[in-house]
Amino acid sequence: MNRRNFLACAAITPLFANEMIQDTDDIYLSKEEWELLVSINARLKRVKRQIGFGNFNLVSYNDTLFYARNYHKIGAFTKKEIAFIDKLFNEDQNQYGFYGPKTCFDINNKVSRKEVKKIPRTGHYIFKGKPLEDYENLIKDVGDTLILTSGVRNVVKQLSLYVNKIYNCGGNMTKASISIAPPGYSYHTVSDFDVGRKGWGYKNFTADFASTYEFSKMRKLDYIGMRYKKDNSDGVRFEPWHVEVI
Repeated sequence: MNRRNFLACAAITPLFANEMIQDTDDIYLSKEEWELLVSINARLKRVKRQIGFGNFNLVSYNDTLFYARNYHKIGAFTKKEIAFIDKLFNEDQNQYGFYGPKTCFDINNKVSRKEVKKIPRTGHYIFKGKPLEDYENLIKDVGDTLILTSGVRNVVKQLSLYVNKIYNCGGNMTKASISIAPPGYSYHTVSDFDVGRKGWGYKNFTADFASTYEFSKMRKLDYIGMRYKKDNSDGVRFEPWHVEVI
């Protein structure tokens, strides 16, 4: 994935061209990579529909490949798609402006259901131990207007979010990588979780969450941290909703 000039991107799609006018130094997918990404994105969504939202948060990579091979509604991942997924998981993310540490080195990482607890009416799980204790204490200390918006994300779930973000960014890898951690780099795979304010919907994943009563209460608590503060060294956008398990 090298820097693309304007003409090369314009030949792929107008969306690429519009993005490139604004971000001439950003790194974009090639035409072949874009086509693979579109296919992978659609296939992962079919996996999620087949196994369910909650299960998709935990499913391993090998199990995902198994489901794809055995359910015709999904369709098996091609060799090129698998190679591209492997590249996304293993390549150096610094080139895109993401400087966070790798949290998971096994693309087939497994999450045992014995390690996690499903939080009612959310579809999400939290790791037992300190993460679960923090979440339960947050509800007590902040109040029941606080909700879990995202918990455990195994590699496949993070891959799906990352691929979809790249798609929505028109193939702009640089723009996508400051918005969401690449697979293998998310703390959701090992500990952290997201919270929000009931009834706020998508606004819970914007900087506006920092203006809420719930956030102001959270900032006074010493048993949690905020993973991605403003101007953090990982190169990630400000995420006041992301709870750091410390």
